[in-house]
Amino acid sequence: MRYDHKRMICVVLSALLLLSILPVSTAMGAGYGWGYKKNNDHTIPDVGKYKAMLDEYGAYYADHSGDKVIYLTFDNGYEEGYTGDVLDVLKEANVPAAFFVTGHYVESEPKLVKRMSDEGHIIGNHSFHHPDFTIMSKASIQEELESLESAVAEVSGQKSMKYLRPPRGTFSKDTLKWAHELGYVHVFWSLAFKDWNTDQQKGWEYAYNQVMDQVHPGAIMLLHAVSSDNAEALAKLIQDLKKDGYTFKSLDELLIKDLLPVGFYEL
Repeated sequence: MRYDHKRMICVVLSALLLLSILPVSTAMGAGYGWGYKKNNDHTIPDVGKYKAMLDEYGAYYADHSGDKVIYLTFDNGYEEGYTGDVLDVLKEANVPAAFFVTGHYVESEPKLVKRMSDEGHIIGNHSFHHPDFTIMSKASIQEELESLESAVAEVSGQKSMKYLRPPRGTFSKDTLKWAHELGYVHVFWSLAFKDWNTDQQKGWEYAYNQVMDQVHPGAIMLLHAVSSDNAEALAKLIQDLKKDGYTFKSLDELLIKDLLPVGFYEL
């Protein structure tokens, strides 16, 4: 089956899911789409009022310690044949990453999901059907998260999930609060670019330059694994960022650092 057909099926299923939950109850708070004004001065982007909301519910979009560290994350909704190459590069460079997957991805690529876990990467929750959480009830969101968690546990060594990236980057105070109550840590990003359109890839140098122009200490970097540009640029990106003094850490290390007293992490 061609990918276009798969994508259409996924879109239809997501639409049906939304229709089924709309009559129940919806998040009462205003909905937002994650975003910020990009800069190229190698500092953390200003996200305005969003930061206070994230801080209130233990969510992240960057590491504000000032350390030259990068947290590499990928969103995986479907597969275009590049994730294996990405995993090869990460293994060779000894770099950890987090892969935020959907139910469609787990069902269609169980071997790759297992490989992510086997090679020490974090598998994050991107929901089962990729709906808009801001128009859903807490119970419906919980079902989305738990269904994905169970699917990952069935095919990999990761039996529980801690990190959540909301579908489409949409959120509200309610969804942040509910996810926190369910034991999840929201993870947004401070470095990204338009890399997900498989019909508009611009060559590895474009991806490389986008990252190098925006990189900053404490970046949570979002890349899409469907991008051939990203797959081709990744090895050089890691190599050159290391040369520039950056280290790559896992989201678990970010969480631990934030929980410890100031200065303790460096001891």
